[in-house]
Amino acid sequence: MAIPRDAQVTVVGGGAVGAAALYFLATHGWSDVQLVEAGDLCSATSSQAAGFVGQARPTIDRARLTMASAELYRTFEANTGYSTDYKESGAVRIALSDGSHAELEQIAQTAEVVGLPVEFLSPARLREVYPVLQDISAVRSALWSPTDGYLQPNSLVNAYVQAARDRGATVATQSPVQDLVIKDGRIAGFSTPQGTYATELLVIAAGPWSVALARLAGLDLPIVPVLHEYFVSEPVAGWDSNLPCLRIPEVQVYARGEGGRILCGGFEQQGTSIDPRAVEVDSTLQSTPNWEVLGSFAHGLAKFVPDVEDVAVRSAFHGWPAFTPDGRFIVGPVSSLPGLAFAAGCNAHGVSGSAGLGMHLVESLQPDPSQYVQSLSPDRFIPATWNWDDARRDSQAVYENYYPMPGSAHSH
Repeated sequence: MAIPRDAQVTVVGGGAVGAAALYFLATHGWSDVQLVEAGDLCSATSSQAAGFVGQARPTIDRARLTMASAELYRTFEANTGYSTDYKESGAVRIALSDGSHAELEQIAQTAEVVGLPVEFLSPARLREVYPVLQDISAVRSALWSPTDGYLQPNSLVNAYVQAARDRGATVATQSPVQDLVIKDGRIAGFSTPQGTYATELLVIAAGPWSVALARLAGLDLPIVPVLHEYFVSEPVAGWDSNLPCLRIPEVQVYARGEGGRILCGGFEQQGTSIDPRAVEVDSTLQSTPNWEVLGSFAHGLAKFVPDVEDVAVRSAFHGWPAFTPDGRFIVGPVSSLPGLAFAAGCNAHGVSGSAGLGMHLVESLQPDPSQYVQSLSPDRFIPATWNWDDARRDSQAVYENYYPMPGSAHSH
């Protein structure tokens, strides 16, 4: 579905994906683009992200997506004048079993196909690359991806928005969308507390609030918020910001240095989700730190860094990234309701993959998008032949299996 470049376009959602959508629309020729956000920019789920940008993936499409994102973050300041605070620290992924080693081999083969530099590290080289690992006796193999890194979500969102503004885009915060205007079977506008406004294309990129907005249009889409947590410790020697990102899927943990502290989180085996039908368009999703879960992450990392369990926690972070039953993004226009499109269901890739998602959105609005982009269409869930109980269970399972269960070779 081709959208004319002079069409009025509105992006709903001021997190990383919404800001990326704004930037890519503005830089690909759409001349009348605005973003509306219920609160402040990057004030919800995106602000709670750990910011990892991992390019080494099992599938070619995902690897290319994150490679394109990393390249944008790497060059954004030179091209626009605004920094994403991307730090190319590299990343190490560790396997503890033959099954997980086989997965690393698959990732390495995919990396070779897409031209991503990776290498398996010897024990001596692993100690050199990641010197704070005190015990590596259980390591079966370690894959090094030198061009991986991480960024600061607030810097990323602000950079997207400032660069989009330079190209004529506008932004309205504190403007929750309360209703949609539908005329002659298509989206014609939207309402906020400030008034009703015309638009020819409305892009819903509101993370865990995307279902509430879709329901204003009479649509249900299985976009399920699942709780994700991590902590930052008090200062620990050796954990500076130059340390590579670390992933140890079999103990369900990731970590990196954060200004002389340990940032540590993971994907728990028993997730906590919200029925998105209970989420209001202008609500705030609250939660309190689950210290048992955060403790389990510290315990997993302690198998390699025993001292970590004795370190005090400085701060805990928790957000509600949105997952889908099939683990794929929901990107593109809705065939049954012209003028409505989505960039949602990011399955914990909203920050790291935001650039790729913005590219996919732009491609989906062209006359002939690729087969892969077509496969991300919201149309696959419309009409709703699925049911909410199954969708919520399956979406939560995507989160729970993001890293494999201990001893399992399976991973998403």
